[in-house]
Amino acid sequence: MDKVGYLYYNIYVKGQSWLFNMIKRNSSEYLKMLGSRIKQYRVKIGLSQSDIESKTGLSVRTISRFEQGASIQFEAFIKILIALNLSENLNLLVEDQTDRPSYYLLKSPSPNTRARKKAFKTGEFVWGEDK
Repeated sequence: MDKVGYLYYNIYVKGQSWLFNMIKRNSSEYLKMLGSRIKQYRVKIGLSQSDIESKTGLSVRTISRFEQGASIQFEAFIKILIALNLSENLNLLVEDQTDRPSYYLLKSPSPNTRARKKAFKTGEFVWGEDK
């Protein structure tokens, strides 16, 4: 994506300043961002916090605290993602290194060797018609 497209996407589509997206965030800012996104998604699909409570077994207070940016246990976060049918996105948190071709190259049992031409038979060379 070119710079103009990137700016347009961040300013108009996401509704955020592109500069804010370029700045590294601390953990509390990430928690607020995740909580806000989870709340937006939950409301968009028409679920209440009570619905999430019944699907996960978490208290409404825990769900509310998370949506406000408070820290919760990681297991609770995963339960919320499963309740919202977002669990397939967990693979995006940390890339699986075994899916990369370079991983299998590093684990190959034998080192790469150069292909060699067949060696000539030892002995005197004879033309085909002299055989």
